[in-house]
Amino acid sequence: MRSLSSLLLGSALLTVCGACLAERSRPNIIILLADDLGYGELGCYGQEMIQTPTIDALAAKGLKFTDFYAGTSVCSPSRGVLMTGIHAGHATIRGNKGFYQVNGSWDRVALKKSEITIAEMLRDAGYQTAFVGKWHLGIPEDVSTWASGRGFDFAVQEQWGPKAEGGEFDERDHQVNGREEVIFHDYTQYDCLDEFRTDIMLKFLDEQRDQEKPLFLFMSYRSPHAHEFYLRETENYKDRGWPEIERRHASRITMLDEQIKRLLAKLETIGDMENTFILFTSDNGPHREHKHDHTFFNSAQGLNGYKRDMYEGGIRVPGIVYWKGKSQVGVSDHPAIFYDVMPTLADVAGIDVPEQTDGISFLPEVMGTPQKEHDLLYWELQHASGKESGFRQAVRKGDWKAVRYANKGRTELYDLKIDINETTDVADLHPEVVERMNRILTQKSEKTELYPYAGGPGQ
Repeated sequence: MRSLSSLLLGSALLTVCGACLAERSRPNIIILLADDLGYGELGCYGQEMIQTPTIDALAAKGLKFTDFYAGTSVCSPSRGVLMTGIHAGHATIRGNKGFYQVNGSWDRVALKKSEITIAEMLRDAGYQTAFVGKWHLGIPEDVSTWASGRGFDFAVQEQWGPKAEGGEFDERDHQVNGREEVIFHDYTQYDCLDEFRTDIMLKFLDEQRDQEKPLFLFMSYRSPHAHEFYLRETENYKDRGWPEIERRHASRITMLDEQIKRLLAKLETIGDMENTFILFTSDNGPHREHKHDHTFFNSAQGLNGYKRDMYEGGIRVPGIVYWKGKSQVGVSDHPAIFYDVMPTLADVAGIDVPEQTDGISFLPEVMGTPQKEHDLLYWELQHASGKESGFRQAVRKGDWKAVRYANKGRTELYDLKIDINETTDVADLHPEVVERMNRILTQKSEKTELYPYAGGPGQ
């Protein structure tokens, strides 16, 4: 007769094994994040000149969102919203730089340790977590704020700015797992930075992938951001007669598409695509830097604005979801936003979502089941100029969209149902709507020491 202790031990082992099996059966999750890719810069979103066959194919067999929104209209705060599920009105990071009273300077801001990241959420649920690319959610002097310190088992990122011990980081040096080692980007050997970074991720999948765990993979691409250290000459679009700056912009987007093809092919080869939830998006709208003209390729698909704007062109971005055999095939006009990503991925993994999130899972929409809607969507941004005039806000409630720039001194109002390009400000025709929107703008923006102009518009 088996002893009680043996029975208890056997029961415990079955429980542990059951938990392991549950972890292994969880879907893999992949985020593919472009940098400054406009709403209209993909073929599947109406682009007619730039070729993006891989991303277009992903959209054709998955679900394409027409009303998908970034967390805000510039890099760091938008990525902060994505990683934490907290909207920009009470997030820690609300601009690329915050104000430090101790020395009166504007400088980079890190996520608070109390803000749980998607990577921490999934790692704690048994996922192997991997990140390669641009982080921009920490400060260079504090390694604990880098991707490796915020939930990623494997993290390779660029860094720039001051080192804790003095001196400056070389942005070509890619830091592995904090500062364990450095991989140098010899730009003469690669067509673009994303090719180099994709090589790093492919090597990780070959040598470090733990097949006993589900995978959370975050590829944070560089293209088509203007400030890449170097872009090796290519023949792409040489026959088009375009201005060189525009040819290179188009080439980078096509090369991004090629790197995504390489990554997806590798995942297919190693069997990690059979049960994998993929989200492709961009951190904000198109840029117009280094003399690139964002209208040349109709990068915002006619939407008003661009990077750093609160208009649709600055915040509406591509959103494509594919989950083989499970996601709907087609197009959705469900309004979703970066702070919905955390609850969505928790839903995909079958785990509880952290209480901090302001988001709503859009997994039901992906799966074709009844979807809960937001009452409203909110954005704010402190422009890096560090001036009160650089504080910007927007709210969408139904088809009404309110935009307020501090330097304009008034709230603009647009009816997106009939004016998606925000060409006609109807604030004077609907003062009661403007009054409601102003109350929302005030309520949603919480005061914070790092962003002294936050806290809602003046009345």
